[in-house]
This record gives sequence, C-alpha cells and structure tokens, in this order.
Amino acid sequence: MHIVNPEDAARVLHACERVLVIGCSGGGKSTLSRKLSDRLRLPYISMDRDFYWLPGWVKRDRETTRALISEAVSRDRWIMDGTGSSSFELRMPRANAIIWVRMPRWLCLWGVISRSLRHLGQTRPDMAPGCPERLFDREFLSFIWNFERQTSPRIVDGVRRFSPDCPVLILTSRGQMRQLLSLVGA
Repeated sequence: MHIVNPEDAARVLHACERVLVIGCSGGGKSTLSRKLSDRLRLPYISMDRDFYWLPGWVKRDRETTRALISEAVSRDRWIMDGTGSSSFELRMPRANAIIWVRMPRWLCLWGVISRSLRHLGQTRPDMAPGCPERLFDREFLSFIWNFERQTSPRIVDGVRRFSPDCPVLILTSRGQMRQLLSLVGA
C-alpha cells in the first residue's frame, strides 16, 4: 500500500481522473467526496444513491448492482463515494487515487447520529430518491462500532490485491480533511 501525505495527495488528486473515497459510515466520506468533486471537477458517484438503493429502502439485487458499478467505473472520470468491499475488484484497479476516511469510532457514531437527526424524514443528497433518513438501528450502530476490526482488514487486503501501486491517503481527523480541501483549493 503506497501511503501519501496530504500535500502529496493534493498534487496527485489534481492529476487524477478517478478517485475512490472509502471509510466507515458517518466518517464524512460523502461530504468530502462532494466537495472534492466540485474542486476537481470530477463527476460525483454515490454508491448508496447510484447503485445500492431503490425507493423505499429496497436493496437492489446483486447482479444489477455489479452491472451498474462496472458501467460506472468504465467511465473516464469520476469520484466514487462508498466502501462496499464486495466490489473492490471492480473499482480499485480503475482508481488513480484512494482516500481512506479512517475516523475514530466515536466520530463515526456521532456523524451518523447527528446526520440522522438533521435529515430525519428527508432524503440526503447522497441517498437514492425515496429513501428518507430514518433513525439508526442497533445493527447499523454495531456495524460502525466493529468497522475497524471487521472491515478495515478487508480494505487493506483489497488495496494490496487490486491496486497495490495506487496512492492511498488516510485521513484520521476532520482537521486533515479540511487541510486536504484547502490544499486542493477552490
């Protein structure tokens, strides 16, 4: 895994055409992705909105989801927000850079709770139409609580297997996110 610092990442990102933003729910990857999309003039793709969910919180079937992901990653330019380790082999080889939003567990939990309360009953911009924000459930909170132990090893393995030479920027604080956005510029 080729880890880069924020200064190098900002330079790399300006030359990138395909950026993958991954990390735990509530960590800020969607917000970061939308802001980078504007600054880098890359089309924004949300895995939740564009691939996974249909109106009414109906999960799209696996075959259709994989076909949509395959079509999206074949495009020349994009920034894609979403972890989804089951599709790493489709997405990681196409990425020019990977940003891993690796916030502390408490910050991810706070992010999900505050987002749920802020958007309750409304559809967020990075969610499929007809999927209004709802209160978090125990299973989702457990997923966040266990993300570092259960999902992070899959991320490391995915990068090593499918994108070993791709620059990876790991952001572990909101301050680092702000620094990256500042370095990338307006």
